[in-house]
Order: sequence, then C-alpha cells, then structure tokens
Amino acid sequence: MSALGRIRETAQQVAEAVSMALGVETEIVDDELTIVAGTGKYLRKIGMKEEEAYYDTGFLYKRVLSTGQAYVVEDPREDPTYDPSSLRGETDETAEICCPIILGERVIGVMGLVAFNDEQRNMMLTKRSSLMRFVDRMAFLLASKVSEADALAELTMASNRLKTIIETIHEGVIAVDEQGIITHCNATAERLFGKSKKDLIGTPLGTYWPDTCVLDALVSGTAYIEREEMHGTRGKSMHFFITARPIEIEGRTAGVVASFRDITEVKRLVYNMGEKKITSTFDEIKGESPVIKDLLAKAQKVAAGNSTVLITGESGTGKELLARALHSASPRSNGPFIAVNCGAIPETLLESELFGYEGGAFTGARREGKAGKFELADGGTIFLDEIGDLPLHLQVKLLHVLQTKRVERVGGNRPTEVDVRVIAATNRDLETMMKEGEFRSDLYFRLNVIPLHVPPLRDRKEDIPILLDYFLSKYSEMLKKPIKGFSDAARDLLCRYDWPGNVRELENAVEYAVNMESSDTITVDSVPPRLRKYALDPGPSECSLRKRLESYERSILQEYLERYGRSRQGKEKAAKALNISRATLYRKLSDLGIS
Repeated sequence: MSALGRIRETAQQVAEAVSMALGVETEIVDDELTIVAGTGKYLRKIGMKEEEAYYDTGFLYKRVLSTGQAYVVEDPREDPTYDPSSLRGETDETAEICCPIILGERVIGVMGLVAFNDEQRNMMLTKRSSLMRFVDRMAFLLASKVSEADALAELTMASNRLKTIIETIHEGVIAVDEQGIITHCNATAERLFGKSKKDLIGTPLGTYWPDTCVLDALVSGTAYIEREEMHGTRGKSMHFFITARPIEIEGRTAGVVASFRDITEVKRLVYNMGEKKITSTFDEIKGESPVIKDLLAKAQKVAAGNSTVLITGESGTGKELLARALHSASPRSNGPFIAVNCGAIPETLLESELFGYEGGAFTGARREGKAGKFELADGGTIFLDEIGDLPLHLQVKLLHVLQTKRVERVGGNRPTEVDVRVIAATNRDLETMMKEGEFRSDLYFRLNVIPLHVPPLRDRKEDIPILLDYFLSKYSEMLKKPIKGFSDAARDLLCRYDWPGNVRELENAVEYAVNMESSDTITVDSVPPRLRKYALDPGPSECSLRKRLESYERSILQEYLERYGRSRQGKEKAAKALNISRATLYRKLSDLGIS
C-alpha cells in the first residue's frame, strides 16, 4: 500500500474540506497515479488509476511527480501536458492547480484543484498565488499525517516486537507504577507467581512480595542488580535473583521494571551445562532369567509413583542403571536426574554438596553461596548411591529432608521446599549396620519403602550369553571392528566364570577382548589374562586336579580346532602348532569327547 493509501480517510477529509471551502473539485493521487481521495466525479474513481497512468508520455501528474514542482493548467484544451491529445478536446475541465505532496525528499503524490466552469476558472486564475500557497499547506498537512502514520506504525511494530521478546524470555518480568501497582507482566512471571496476568495486573506488588528490592527501588530511585530474595509463591517458599531498575521521567521515579529468575532453575541450568546427560531405559537392562524379569516387572510398576526406592545389590550389578531407568519411565523424566556417590565425596564436603551452603558459611565458600544437589534435583530425582557410607550426623539431616521436603543450606536459616523423588542404593547390609549402630533405623525405614534387589551375575548365569552378545555388538560398533561372535572355547570360558565384579566386570572384559582381537571372532587368547588364568585354576572346589587339567586341555584343543579347522589338514596344522604328533592329537580328542 502506498504512503497516501495508508491515510486514505484523512486524505478524503482534506479533499472534502478543501472542495467545500473553495467551491471546486479536489483530487488526490499517490505516486502510482492511483486516486486515493476526491470529490465530485473523482469520488467515484477512488481506487482507480488516472487516465495518464496508461501512457508512457509524462503528462500533467507524472510531470509534477517527477519534478516536484507545482503546475497550473490555464486551458486544458491547449496545454500539451494536460491529457493525451486524443482526449484533450473532449474534457469538461476548464483549469487545474496541481501541487506535489512531499515527504522528506520523496514526492509521494499530487493534490489537484479542478475547475469545471468559467466562474471557477476565473476564481482560480485570479487567486492563483494564494490558492497555490493554500494547496501547498494542505499537501504539507497530508505529508505530516503520513509521517505520523509511519511513526505510529513503527512504534506499534517496535512495541509488538518488544512484547514478543518479553514474552519469550525465560526470566519473569514485571513493571509497577509509582504506587507499586503491577502494570505489566510476562508469561514467565505468571508461571512463577502461580497467577494469571488478569489477576496480577492492577494488584499491589506488596500483596505478593511485601519486602522486596523492587519496592525499595521505587522509593530510593536506586537500581538493584541480581539481588537474592526468598518469597512465598505458588504455596511454597521460592528463591529468586531479582534485578530492579527505576523508570525516570523528568527527574522523578515513575515506576520500576524488574526481572527475576528462580535460583533453583538457574543452578540446574548451570549444572546441566556442565554435566553429560545420560538417559537409560528398562530396555537397557538385559536378561531373560526369572529373577531379572521379576525385578523389571516390579520396577515398571513403581516407576510412575513418588515413593522412595532402596536398591540393593553387589558392586557392578547395575544399580545406577536401574535408578536412571526408573527416572526415565516416571512423570519426572523431563526433570533432572542428580546422582551423588555418598562414598566418593569427603565427609567434610558431603553436607554442603547435598544441601548447599550460604555465602560465607565456611572458609573458602563462594560469596554468593551454592545450591546443593537436593535443590538442583527439584522437580526430578536424586540418586543417593552408596547410602551406607553416609555419616550418622548427615543421616539425621537426610531424614529431616525426607520428612519435611525442605532443605536448609549450611550456614543458613531459611528452609527451601524441594519436590524430589529419592532413590538410594547400597552394596552393604543395612540391617546389620542398624544392629551395630552404624545406620539409623528410622532413616532405613524411610528409605526402604520400595526395596528392589539386583541379583549378582552368578545367580543368573543364563543371562551371561545375552550380555556377552549385547556388549560385543556395542563395542564392535564403537571400535569399528567387524567381530561376529565368540569362539566356542571363549564363550565356554566366559560363561563358566563367576564374575565377582558382576555386569561391570563382564562389560570391561568384552571391551578388552574387542580391543585385543585381530580376527572376526573373539578367542580365548583375547580375553583378559585373569580370565585365562581362571580357566587353568578356577579356585577351590571339589574338582580333582585331573578334572581341572582336562577342562583346560579341552578349552585349548577347541580353540586350535576353531582356528585351523576340523578337516584333516586343519588337525595337522593344529598338532604342529601345539608341538604334538597327529596321533597324540587324535587320541586326546577321543579321550575328551571332542568330535
């Protein structure tokens, strides 16, 4: 739309006023020769092109648009600029005064006064100078209106852009007037206040935050940057960083604009940026044994709840994997999963790691303080691994958090509400520790709401082949080695081993073997040395020395047959590699029942 087209109503009002005052007809065209306003016969042509727009030659209005100079037509029938020659003799117009409408350095249209009889013509020619000044002022008025409309449109666009920016930022934003009444707020502010915009606007900020730097800034005219405050919001106590800046108008404070952030969300964002997010699902817990199926069935039932879970099991059984799977299958899956190893953090630091600390709480503490793992886990899950290593004095504080759902930082006196599901894990016998006074019974019963036991690998040996194949596929792809499987001897050895380190030890063994193997099949020579030693000496048992030697000899012979083949030529090569005769090889194969 042209500049004059945007003020069509104003242009029409000007055209009608001029026509009524002077007793002549008025026409206003834009820079594309479209009639945007007019009286008399031009009123019916609004929105249509002027006739000369369809000709290449620069006639009257085109001349004014190109030169930016006013022009007077004394006799349309004789003036060569007036109309196409074919129409010049047919016009009923007797005279015209044309004036350019100029905005800045650009001609945006033409305003014309048109006479249709001799009386109007004589008046226009007699008062030519005064009429030209008058039309020039009207043209200036129209240009000013266009400028105002452009400024208003630009202001509206800037305002809408600013509103969009404010609505999309993750900080809460509010504005108050000089009385402390909320005048504006964004969607994040609605969420953090737990109130709709309709409820917030028009309400004194002091109703929600009676003691805040926002109101202090209103009184003092001083800005506050990243002020830490605690306020009751959404039915619980919330911790905020608030920045408040006064609005100064003619030397007085007319209001304040404030932005605020939930400290817990800020700390969580910082934590997540520094931590590699690991997600796990129940599908990653491999096994078909009855004990594993039973464990997964129970875990899937309790995943959707908020009850505290205590996972027990030996080291390496996958307790953290189960905890992460519980979190991923829960309604809290979009929230944080914060893992804390209570046995890996020095006792002197564990309290501040779990519960956070206020600035200056102890020597070396950050001035601004630090949120603890419970605050970071708000809205999600905290996993307390090796809970049996938690000191007694911290067991009391943990029990208080579980009972009240509130955390008090070290050196602080303001409790912070937290919405956290607790999953604890241990490889120790907590019941024995209770009897010996090493673990509080009240905390144990708080944690042991839903007990889940992860069995050791030796109690589910039928899962070992599944785990071997799973980890082989994983590390073959990771290390880009096309290994298809295990030799019979290697698989037999790995399946007979007791795996005291459980799944973690098995995974490490497969990773080692994939790194060491140069063929497309994992052989005994590629498994870790301690496992090869086990094949020779599996430890105390009822087996005789003869049985152990036979077992080891069988593994060696199977390995070489797989390497060289079971054909006659393959057996000859195997015998040569073993430095025995072919007859000895055949006899041993027969004695050991190897086909």
